[in-house]
Amino acid sequence: MLLAAALALLIAGIAARFPAFVTAPSLAGVFNDTSILIIMALGQAAVILTRSVDLSVAANVALTGMVVALIDAHHGLPVGLTILVAPALGLVLGAVNGALVWRLGMPPIVVTLGTLTIYRGLAFVLSGGAWINSFQFTPSFLAVPRAELLGLPALSWIAVATIAAAWLVFNRTAVGRGWFAVGGNPVAAAYAGIDPGRARFLAFCFSGLLSGLCGYLWVARYAVAYVDLASGFELDVIAACVIGGVSIAGGIGSVAGAVLGALFLGTIKNALPVVNVSPFAQMAISGAIIIAAVALNTRAERRRGRIILRPQHPQPAE
Repeated sequence: MLLAAALALLIAGIAARFPAFVTAPSLAGVFNDTSILIIMALGQAAVILTRSVDLSVAANVALTGMVVALIDAHHGLPVGLTILVAPALGLVLGAVNGALVWRLGMPPIVVTLGTLTIYRGLAFVLSGGAWINSFQFTPSFLAVPRAELLGLPALSWIAVATIAAAWLVFNRTAVGRGWFAVGGNPVAAAYAGIDPGRARFLAFCFSGLLSGLCGYLWVARYAVAYVDLASGFELDVIAACVIGGVSIAGGIGSVAGAVLGALFLGTIKNALPVVNVSPFAQMAISGAIIIAAVALNTRAERRRGRIILRPQHPQPAE
């Protein structure tokens, strides 16, 4: 895969000047730093495959993270139950997006732009605008993402497990195949018995579930919860998908592509500060990479072509 080669060249180029960057602990740290982006990119990929987009994923993280932070800080529920609240609430928030797109026929970009604001507003209402800081959390709440197993933090293993689960959903279930079919040609998918609206609804649910999980992981890892948590992160998530070859036109993409796109973006964000690139230049470089990825993917799709449902013209009578 071209992206895998580009990632290898990127790491090799950085290693030529900073050999310490490619040591095993350093690369493991990059993967751990990118784990949340990987998980959220897999959810976003499902939505994009169906010719939709979810702009509310970062707001979902902020709201679910705030809810579990408030529960842990003020109500003292068992940590296992508190953790489960995050993906469950995220699933509900994703279902709200999916239901509005499915049942009311509203454009996904409009729906999720609206719910983005609603979810952040709810986070403000629940918290009163206050931050929840590290000393307010219970040790067990903060310990889960940091717990080490076979030399890697649990956060990294959660990302690995999510990748495996997403691969199974995308490639071995009717739901996953439906996402590809609806994105490739919703009319043909409908003729094949697949409800495009229901497929999009399930994609939004999947995205919401993973975003909710990341709500807990983000808060527990950084030991802080506030209204603007993950602000703007939805753009990184979409960028990771696009860089990984998930077509914004729908129907084309893969789990491996989304993961590699997230790792490519994560490697750049970790490497640029090492080579003393200013934050403003980092933004410009990231934007240029996204544009280049879209251009390359568009050319590849044009060469590959798409399966379309052509009307059958009646044959002239003999």
